[in-house]
Amino acid sequence: MSQKEFWNSKFSTEEFFYGLHPNEFLASHLETFKEHKKMLCLGEGEGRNAIFFAKKGFEITAIDASDIGLSKLAKRAEEEKLNIKTICLDLNHWEVTEKYDVIMASYLHMYKNEREILFKKIEDSLNKNGYFVGEFFSTKQLTYNSGGPKDLDLLYTVEDFLNHFDSCKKEVVEELIVLDEGKGHQGEACVIRVVIQKI
Repeated sequence: MSQKEFWNSKFSTEEFFYGLHPNEFLASHLETFKEHKKMLCLGEGEGRNAIFFAKKGFEITAIDASDIGLSKLAKRAEEEKLNIKTICLDLNHWEVTEKYDVIMASYLHMYKNEREILFKKIEDSLNKNGYFVGEFFSTKQLTYNSGGPKDLDLLYTVEDFLNHFDSCKKEVVEELIVLDEGKGHQGEACVIRVVIQKI
């Protein structure tokens, strides 16, 4: 099953699988980004983070493999009178053509052998002093029943982030127990949070 097929099956209902509210960790960095305006949301799905930050005045581009997820995002953006650029694309095919002040992702599912290239693209796409901020499922999530992939190769370790982003300052790379992300993610979970700044 392709990424597009997998996520289209998740997003094909009327309701929003991960809810309408933004990821709390990403939203908590609003003040950190206040001098930044151009934002890229990776694996953005139905758009809960993109909508939140667009309302705060950010210029948003959202990439996702699911055309169904992005159509739900676009419909919501139109209702809210927001201008959000959407790109339907498997992230393995994403090419660096623009620079951004902020790149963010919440619960991005990328296989371990795909991450080195993706992380390099993220690093290359950040403007100087720009931020990459994300929340990801830890490999330890396999012991919890609150959601997330059951495939170890789709889960992350702290070292995944510490061993990449050489031109960046790793302000936060931490593993902790937390989760409240709409119907799709509920209950205690082991996640990794990162705040990485290009220097």
